[in-house]
Amino acid sequence: MINDPFNPDASIMREREFNKRKVLAVVLAFCATAALLLGYAYIRKRHAEKVIANATVPVMPDTGPKGPAVAHIKIDDPMLDKGVTTIGGVVKNISKRELSGLSVALELRRRKDGKTEQAMVPVEPSKLNPDEEGAYTLKLPAQTYGSIKMIGLKADPEATLIAYSSSAGKKRPPEKLEPKTIIVGKRPVKDGEFINTFENPSRVP
Repeated sequence: MINDPFNPDASIMREREFNKRKVLAVVLAFCATAALLLGYAYIRKRHAEKVIANATVPVMPDTGPKGPAVAHIKIDDPMLDKGVTTIGGVVKNISKRELSGLSVALELRRRKDGKTEQAMVPVEPSKLNPDEEGAYTLKLPAQTYGSIKMIGLKADPEATLIAYSSSAGKKRPPEKLEPKTIIVGKRPVKDGEFINTFENPSRVP
């Protein structure tokens, strides 16, 4: 009889059924682990994109001094690295005269209370001849400020606001997620026990 515990065929069938269940359990555990890692990577990517989007410096309509623009500002996309947002870009002298003491005026809005504060970011070099360019850079804690807005460009004498035009600069490169390798560890096999593996394949009915 097939249900006879002393029947060799019945013992083999039970052993195979037991091993098939173990293989299924390993596969399910692997799939669950992979799903958790993919979910974590997706959430991390979404959080990074949200932080950067909140800190984006918009290219604002020029509302400063009227008249022909004497400088052009290129505003790069903010860069996020290890909790620090880097704001930067390029200022070009498009006038026929020398510009000196240049600095970019930014309005920073704090996340905690929504209040704003101003920051003056110097342009290096601070003195530009016609058609010359200078760069400006500001590093800020990503969790401290929710938004950043450009409000003007100042120059000598006495940090006077000057007319400027603006456009988008360098684009932010897409985020790269490091691939993760999942390793399912081996466990010792007891005497008389077997399990399907790549090294020890066996047929499961």
